Amino acid sequence: MLLRGTISYTLPTSTLRLRTTYTYPQNVAVSAQSTSSKFSISDQDLESRGFVLRRTVEDLNLDHLNSVFVAVGFPKRDPVKIRVALKNTDALLWVEYSKTQRPVAFARATGDGVFNAIIWDVVVDPSFQGIGLGKAVMERLVEELVGKGICNIALYSEPRVLGFYRPLGFVADPDGIRGMVYSRKQKYNK
Repeated sequence: MLLRGTISYTLPTSTLRLRTTYTYPQNVAVSAQSTSSKFSISDQDLESRGFVLRRTVEDLNLDHLNSVFVAVGFPKRDPVKIRVALKNTDALLWVEYSKTQRPVAFARATGDGVFNAIIWDVVVDPSFQGIGLGKAVMERLVEELVGKGICNIALYSEPRVLGFYRPLGFVADPDGIRGMVYSRKQKYNK
C-alpha cells in the first residue's frame, strides 16, 4: 500500500508503541510541506532518561545494531553490507542507551537529496519499546528531511504498525497505489 500525505507537524503527545517484526513490507509515502521543532520528547528529556541522540555512524557498533535488527525480526545482515548501506545513507538517527553504550533505536533515509527520500530500517530494541523512542527518532528524521526541502518522503512498513506512522503525518494514498516493488519470485511455466 503506497501511503502519501501532508505533514503539518503539530504532533500529539500520546505515547505510541512501535513493534516490528520482519514480514513483507508495504509502501508508505509522505508529502511534506511544513515543519516545527516541537517534539513529543525533548532532547533534554531523552538525555535525563539516559539516552543520547546520534546522527552519524561514528561510535555505532554494527554488531550491536545488527542485534537490534534481529531482535525485532529482521534477518541478520552482513556487517560489510551494512557499512555500504550506511555510506549511501543521506540522513540517519540513532539512540544510544548511556548505561550500555548500545544502540536501542535507529532509522535512516536515502534519496536524491532534493525531491525524494525513503526511510528505512526503523527499529526499536524490544526492551525499550513503548517509551517513545521510535516516535522521537521518526520526528527528528522527518524534520531533517523536510528541513532540506524534500517534499516526498516514503517508507516501508508492515501493515500492523501503520497506526504508528499515521500520527506522524503518513497517510494512505487517497488515489490508490502508485508504487510497485520488484519481486525476485521465480515464474514457473507449466
